[in-house]
Amino acid sequence: MSATSDEQYKVRFIDSITDVDVKQWSAVAKVGSEKQIQYPFVQYGFLRALEVTGVTTRKTGWQPHHLTVYSQGELVAFLPLYLKFHSYGEYVFDWSWAEAYERHGVEYYPKLLSCIPYTPSAGPRLCVKQGEAEAEISSLVMKSLLSCAEQLRLSSIHVLFPQQKFHCQLQESGLSSRVGTQFHWFNQGYESFDDFLGTFASRKRKNVRKERKKVEQHNLTIKVHEGEDIDDTLWEHFFHFYQRTYLKRSGHGGYLNQAFFKAVAKEMPHQLVMMVAYENERPIAAALNFKDSDTLYGRYWGCEKELDFLHFETCYYQGIEYCIEQGLSRFDPGAQGEHKISRGFTPIETWSNHWIAHPQFKAAIDDFLLQEREGSQQYIQQCKELLPFKAECIKPVIKKSSDDD
Repeated sequence: MSATSDEQYKVRFIDSITDVDVKQWSAVAKVGSEKQIQYPFVQYGFLRALEVTGVTTRKTGWQPHHLTVYSQGELVAFLPLYLKFHSYGEYVFDWSWAEAYERHGVEYYPKLLSCIPYTPSAGPRLCVKQGEAEAEISSLVMKSLLSCAEQLRLSSIHVLFPQQKFHCQLQESGLSSRVGTQFHWFNQGYESFDDFLGTFASRKRKNVRKERKKVEQHNLTIKVHEGEDIDDTLWEHFFHFYQRTYLKRSGHGGYLNQAFFKAVAKEMPHQLVMMVAYENERPIAAALNFKDSDTLYGRYWGCEKELDFLHFETCYYQGIEYCIEQGLSRFDPGAQGEHKISRGFTPIETWSNHWIAHPQFKAAIDDFLLQEREGSQQYIQQCKELLPFKAECIKPVIKKSSDDD
């Protein structure tokens, strides 16, 4: 543990979230009303589950190095932070940067990384307790990150998927900006899934109905399970599906272990939603989602039997129906996936920020980011032209009123 100070506020870097009192962390992690269900991925239970089950350790290349800010002995801010020894599980790809460093005999790893491991979901990164001097804390945090990188002789600092306000603050502090693309669904006050489909052009609407009809013809039953209704048997099935799908796609059993899923089931059941496909009352596929008061986050999927359009039904259409029924305003189904466009998911910008210590590499990377940004903006515009909505039904994307998006 190390510390720096700026009069009222003191910064400490810690090797484990368990070095912080859970009540103090949870008080800072709250955003908005205390009655709201909070953004799940900065919650103590989620980050602790990653650590205590061995998912984020030095051995796995994710060494926790969380930044905490204290005032008079009380936690007032934190930034999830890791010393990273590879680039797996980030979803903002810098492999080419690492390869360029290697070609020139320069070390790229370890690097300093603020993100949610294996979770490409935009949300709070620097969390500041209500009533504290946010601008002063943000400035101190930036100084502390740079000091840490210098002391440890790190190649770079990266902040992935921050909210827009923090992203802009980091830009003003001298970090380079990177733009990415995801596809999110936004609730325009729909009363039902059919109401949502009513905004589609005729041919696109027929395609979705055809896909859902095909799943019905498999004689499957889709059930939504929440919280403690996701029992041990369902978790066993889900983990089997998760591993099987990863093995087929990537040749390994996935980054997360069974103990992690059991831990989050215990720590935060009220934020879990699982869509399960049954064949003759036996689970054959499942999609695990997290939620808060505003958004459904699609995270993990797996199956033991691949059927036409089952993935779309379980991971997308069931999620949209759930958002409509629960009055959620947004569905973030995860990274990438142009196939989401024709199903009503809108392309949006995501952001990341990067500080590169080596001046020559910084200049080259900044030039790359400028060209990439122009390409990303053109790509988003092209994707918007492929949206399935009727012209008169296209509305501006609904944004939350909080500091972020």
